[in-house]
Amino acid sequence: MDKKQRKRGLKLPMRMITAGILITAQIAFVVFLIYKLSAKTIWIYTALELISVIIVIYIVSRKGNPSYKITWIVFILALPLFGGCIYILWGGGRMLPNVKKRMLDVHRKSLKYLDQDRLIESKLGYSDIFHSRQSRFLRTESDFPVYTDTSVEYLSPGEKFFPRFLQELNKAKEYIFMEFFILAEGYMWDEIHKILKSKVEQGVEIKIIFDDFGSITRQYKGFVKDLRAEGIEISVFNPIRPSVDLFLNNRNHRKIVVIDGRVSITGGINIGDEYINRVEIFGYWMDCAAVFRGPATKSFVVMFCNMWNSINQKNKIDIKNHIARVFPPCEGFVQPYADNPFDGRHPAEGLYMQILNSAQKYVYIVSPYLILDNTMVMELEFAAKSGIDVRIVTPKIWDKSYVHPVTQYYYDELLKSGVKIYEFTPGFIHSKLFVSDDRVATIGTVNMDYRSFFFHFECGAWMCNSQTVYDIKNHILKIIEDCEEITLEKWSKRPKYLRFKQAFLHLFAPFM
Repeated sequence: MDKKQRKRGLKLPMRMITAGILITAQIAFVVFLIYKLSAKTIWIYTALELISVIIVIYIVSRKGNPSYKITWIVFILALPLFGGCIYILWGGGRMLPNVKKRMLDVHRKSLKYLDQDRLIESKLGYSDIFHSRQSRFLRTESDFPVYTDTSVEYLSPGEKFFPRFLQELNKAKEYIFMEFFILAEGYMWDEIHKILKSKVEQGVEIKIIFDDFGSITRQYKGFVKDLRAEGIEISVFNPIRPSVDLFLNNRNHRKIVVIDGRVSITGGINIGDEYINRVEIFGYWMDCAAVFRGPATKSFVVMFCNMWNSINQKNKIDIKNHIARVFPPCEGFVQPYADNPFDGRHPAEGLYMQILNSAQKYVYIVSPYLILDNTMVMELEFAAKSGIDVRIVTPKIWDKSYVHPVTQYYYDELLKSGVKIYEFTPGFIHSKLFVSDDRVATIGTVNMDYRSFFFHFECGAWMCNSQTVYDIKNHILKIIEDCEEITLEKWSKRPKYLRFKQAFLHLFAPFM
């Protein structure tokens, strides 16, 4: 059989199947054990019921997202014998203690590279005191500073970005760092791989991180082994394993490229042929990325190195040796940031709320998913009711049939408050964008959903008073021309079966 016909699969999809069977067996054993023990004596039955009641009280009283808590409470009360025990084992959003400690230690050691230049902070406050609060919030919640003298080039769709990406890879002299949720074999990877192989021969340091869950079915057998044999260093984030623990739920959804410390890239684009429309799986794929040149690249260096050093006990990266310091002057402010599930802070969700709170004229939002908690829904409604032109673009053709109805669940309430909703008719839109008042914009990996806000490792960049803000705004307006507007009159006539499906799946929204 040709190598290109063998997926990572005779070995790794089998590993997925084995892991799935063993995880199911573990859950079944716990359920069976609880059932048998509770059937033996009334005291054990009563104790299990009491445990569930105590856990519900604990969930209500603990700090956390109300919608996520309600879902667990409903589950526990619906299955009082099993629900409490299941929550003890796998609930509460806990990470493995050793993983959490390791990541926190790595992040703390990197803080010396993230000092805020007070002159830049003062300059931002002086030039835009109204929006500078968003920057201060990001600094407080993520530890990442704001920079000047950083140019940003917005590129969309993927087939426009890809040639630019290859150009930057070809310019590498010292190192290439790449971090993706999906690294799939195909045309896109083949073109990247050619450059990486030649760069290794030139002595360029190449390190790649990809998420195991996102990539496991998209690579051929021997993929990682072959790359390592070529001199390309690979780290696989959170490998799939036959163990039921919450860390399995925490995926690395980030997309970061850093080249020689002078150029960095982030956005929604993974490595896969659908992202550059070489193949069509959900209609036309609309996505975007941004190329940064300047001091702000230092934050992306820190993000990548922190992730690499958290995964690898040996072969750690010395951040200091990968930071460049000479850049041409440039207007505007740029603030990259990272979000994670282990420190109890939520910079991405908070930033989106800050933008909605600060808006004076408009907020345009693009997201493939719209799985919101009550607070975010209220923020959107308050903005629209205050006369702000709030527009949201979501896909017409979805990638997950069970997720899209949950996205649509919120249409009714948002439309009634004056929010305008558009569905991108040519296909699937994967971009994650906010832009407001011709002054601020964000780009990155953060979807408008629970997984991005609370469970995944994410990244993005906030921009203020730069040309890129206009570029993003104009592109969103162009996208809207290819959208179907969802009106309240039209939406109120949707079939009853669809209403039921949306309401039912919404019960599980925090787990999606």
